[in-house]
Amino acid sequence: MKNKKRTGVFVCHCGINIAGTVDVKKVAATLAKHEGVVLATDYVYMCSDPGQKLIIESIKEKNLDSVVVACCSPTLHESTFRKATNMAGLNPYQCEIANIREQCSWVHKDKEKATAKAIKITKSIVEKVQRNIPLEPISVPLTKRALVIGGGISGIQAALDIANGGYEVILVERSPSIGGHMIQLSETFPTLDCSQCILTPKMVEVSKHPNIKLLTYSEVQEISGFVGNFKVKILKKPTYVDPDACTLCGECAEVCPVVVPNEFDLGLTGRKAIYIPFPQAIPAAYTLDSEHCPGLVPIACGKCIDVCEPKAIDYDMKPQIIEEEVGAIVVATGYDLYEKERMAEYGYGRIPDVLDGLQFERLLSASGPTKGEVLRPSDHRVPKEVVFIQCCGSRDPELHNAYCSKICCMYTAKHAMLYKHHVPDGQAYVFYIDIRSGGKGYEEFVQRATEEDGVVYLRGKVSKVFQQNGKVIVWGVDTLSGKDIQIEADMVVLAMAIRPSRGATELAKILKISVDKDGFFSEAHPKLRPVESMVSGMFLAGMAQGPKDIPETVAQASGAASKVLAMFSADELTHDPIVAEVDENVCCGCKLCISQCPYDARIFDEEKGIVIVNEVLCEGCGACIAACPSGAAQQRNFTDEQILSMVDTILEGEK
Repeated sequence: MKNKKRTGVFVCHCGINIAGTVDVKKVAATLAKHEGVVLATDYVYMCSDPGQKLIIESIKEKNLDSVVVACCSPTLHESTFRKATNMAGLNPYQCEIANIREQCSWVHKDKEKATAKAIKITKSIVEKVQRNIPLEPISVPLTKRALVIGGGISGIQAALDIANGGYEVILVERSPSIGGHMIQLSETFPTLDCSQCILTPKMVEVSKHPNIKLLTYSEVQEISGFVGNFKVKILKKPTYVDPDACTLCGECAEVCPVVVPNEFDLGLTGRKAIYIPFPQAIPAAYTLDSEHCPGLVPIACGKCIDVCEPKAIDYDMKPQIIEEEVGAIVVATGYDLYEKERMAEYGYGRIPDVLDGLQFERLLSASGPTKGEVLRPSDHRVPKEVVFIQCCGSRDPELHNAYCSKICCMYTAKHAMLYKHHVPDGQAYVFYIDIRSGGKGYEEFVQRATEEDGVVYLRGKVSKVFQQNGKVIVWGVDTLSGKDIQIEADMVVLAMAIRPSRGATELAKILKISVDKDGFFSEAHPKLRPVESMVSGMFLAGMAQGPKDIPETVAQASGAASKVLAMFSADELTHDPIVAEVDENVCCGCKLCISQCPYDARIFDEEKGIVIVNEVLCEGCGACIAACPSGAAQQRNFTDEQILSMVDTILEGEK
């Protein structure tokens, strides 16, 4: 290559992360002799302020026109060093990272071999940066409106924070009312305050907020576009009831002949085909469940419309497709419980007095099926002995889920405590693996359950639950005493694992967001970018990202909202210019790259007979380049010439 650039190489010790396995001084000394390198030096912490100052001063003093920093993953500090390069007056895309930590020092023990590998990695990056071209960020227009998917506490908090920041929010919830699972709870740990008392004011605020457009009974169907300019299609299902005309008199439900299980009470009660989910529902209106209605087309019943004086019921109401343009999206789809049917050994579904945690919450709730009395579903008697089983479906990699569901220890302690408050002469037993009470006031809460309320904790797993002579027999073991245990209980409550909400996988495909092995939405970085997804402009909140309690959920929702507000504070956005472009003189118009692009960034120009690229949509993944048979698709600063020069450098001495 002619006209070699004046390159500076800066090798970081990273404490002993790199220097413990790599001879960094030898790396610097060897690179100093490499063609085009006019400066090679090392420093203990290159990312520190003195380290960045060293780079800036060296660029100016040595008149460098490219920089290579041999350090950790570019995911961590590429932006740090590119900003330092830019401060010195050099185009930031003339700075490259040679990863000699994760790809070298951390995976080797032999110092001599690791040093040799670090030298090759750094030389290859020098060859790459020698062929880099200066780039400028691409300007992107910005629509200052946000979409929040999910109307639980996380979605509500995120929507309110963004709306209070002065921007419009579209809040989409697939159920007839917002509130999520939190509104089903009786009390919350560790303060035992009423969950509905906490949440309903926020629900009302959402419904009254001038900056929030609430779309309940609705689902996101399609999303296109890119950060700052998403186009969204939302299906709003018909409720067959005009919420503005409905007076909540309830006469329609009284005459409805159909009774189906009530989802809000987890099947412990029934509801009519026309119903309001719960008294504090927002919006406050009835919904006609077309799935269970005797028939709308043709009308086979019509009793509800006959008694509706305000004429709020409209059988001709149709589904609507609502199209919106937004700049940012917050995914707050919440959670569902692990399928109880998979816990056959615990008798769920066969034994009526075996419940899950949410069902027990409804029994405890003053608005629940028993008005706050703890009664057995089978005979409506007060249970005198209740067994709580933790980790049902959690921490069981062989049969169920390997992960901890995080909140089960605490809500089981709450359940046992509240049971004792409702039934003072009753006895509560808790089977546990170990207690995880990490949170402010959480450990004290668990101690209060055991010491003040007399809850008996048994360390061990339950092997079987079955029914005998009107009792629910629990077979388990106490690993502390080494004894088998049999309890004749009146009721068993299962702390079921937390799972992603129903439909989360399908939504992930629509959003093009990745999910982890358990189905939760994946964050961009678990520590540094915990509320961002891998797709620019899409953020995560609450249990959509993983199990967490209410305080953590609210904090993450506000964190996601702050990211949206920070984005909206700019007049326009910038997009990374390292995108895949097309050489018009080489493109044969085969269109193979179009189908391979996961971001819909490539279209065919019929007039020119070639593929053209929407640079704003391109994320530089390289799929199109791999598919292109003619070599017309090339990624800026990752061209074939650059890659081959890197390979040749690494293979030097191996021939």
